Amino acid sequence: MIQIQTKGERNLYEHALGYARRQLRALIDRDPDFYPMYTSQGRWRHSGEAWTNWCEGFLPGMLWIIAAREPDDAAGRWWRDQAIRYSRPLEMRQFDREVHDLGFLFMSTYYRWRHLTGDPSLQSVLIEAGRTMAMRYRPQGEYLHSFVAESSLFIDIMMNVGIVFYAALETRDSKLMNIALRHCLTTRRVLVRGDGSTAHEGLFDVETGAFLGQSTHQGWRADSCWSRGLAWALYGFGTAYRCTRDARMLDAAEACTRFYIERTPSDGVPPWDYDAPPESRALVDTSAAAVATAGMFQLARLVPDQVRGQCYDAVARRILGTLCRSYLSEQDPQWEGILKGGVYHLGKNIGVNESVMWGEYFFVEALDLALRDSGPED
Repeated sequence: MIQIQTKGERNLYEHALGYARRQLRALIDRDPDFYPMYTSQGRWRHSGEAWTNWCEGFLPGMLWIIAAREPDDAAGRWWRDQAIRYSRPLEMRQFDREVHDLGFLFMSTYYRWRHLTGDPSLQSVLIEAGRTMAMRYRPQGEYLHSFVAESSLFIDIMMNVGIVFYAALETRDSKLMNIALRHCLTTRRVLVRGDGSTAHEGLFDVETGAFLGQSTHQGWRADSCWSRGLAWALYGFGTAYRCTRDARMLDAAEACTRFYIERTPSDGVPPWDYDAPPESRALVDTSAAAVATAGMFQLARLVPDQVRGQCYDAVARRILGTLCRSYLSEQDPQWEGILKGGVYHLGKNIGVNESVMWGEYFFVEALDLALRDSGPED
């Protein structure tokens, strides 16, 4: 077990998780049955653009994380009841072929629900979601295509291919396993660069499957490294290794992690794009930091070398400490989110320097992981 070093560090995480609980409770009381995506001037409910329909799993996912930490009493059952209430409406999304985000929708909700309760009726939803996700596969090119076009591969899909791996492992379906693995290998080949940086998008000839080049929708340029995309890759390749034990997946996850550690400022919070021009480099993305933190906690427990594992764990705790000390919104009583400083889409000017639901979710996940391994040392 990798343990935190001080009671003060543990208290910091517990304080942040307690604040997250209060903000989530206030959101449910204020806007019942509302699934937010990003804040506008600190408010969740607004008329801003969504771009795509991918964030509904993050609110119930946080509720499941909290519910799993609660005792089996009336207060604890309230969190579980709310988690079910917000998860159940997603069920028909298991057939959704319009988005590439079924992992975000179901691994955060139905997977956690089944893991906590053992309810076997939930398994069919997870498996069907994995099969639906696999329908995005393009044999010419060997990748799962993004919601943008059949010619498009997003780095984000590394965070969603886990639902295909899950369905493959649970059903022992070699075809599903091959689809998931081939997608990861293609992503590794065309989007992960030699230095461990990542591109946001790869474009293919849909007829021949030939790779045409790198592109971006959210980064600075096609050849830059958008930090949230790097974090998706760091975490996603780690998950692929956990599902396959294929050393190529671990190599990719560690390459992305090394780039993150070497190129990110000492506090652990990256610029929104590592190659952004000076006038926008000061804009950080705490959601990228939260994703990377959770991904490093996972990687620390997967790598066979204990020294590397301890390094990843220590970096994750350093980043998490920064987020807890410097980016919680609790000094602003009107702010409805948990974590400030997130970025959704700079090009569209939506969710810039705001709270974003994936940042909230992975921050809460990272706090849970850190506390789960904490010890009582002074």
